[in-house]
Amino acid sequence: MYFTLLFSTFVTVFLAELGDKTQLATVAISGTSNRPLAVFLGSSSALVLASLIGAVAGGSLSAVIPADWLQLVASTGFLVIGGRLLMPMLQAGLGSSQTED
Repeated sequence: MYFTLLFSTFVTVFLAELGDKTQLATVAISGTSNRPLAVFLGSSSALVLASLIGAVAGGSLSAVIPADWLQLVASTGFLVIGGRLLMPMLQAGLGSSQTED
């Protein structure tokens, strides 16, 4: 087993999921239920299934598209999403810093 890959994947996904909407939804569902074990089993099963689909899709795509291209597309997608999320904040900050004459 590739423990370095296992560890780096665990750390990356764990940090990405902290404060994620999935975690917030799990907290909300758990807060309205008196069965936290059922909520845990349901949410963890959903995460495992979603991760399995991602891993299978990534493995299938890498057989057709070179891994470097997949990483480039994924990183570009994240940059675009990040830019779109930052744009309203930057526009609001620029608009409030302008002074009237």
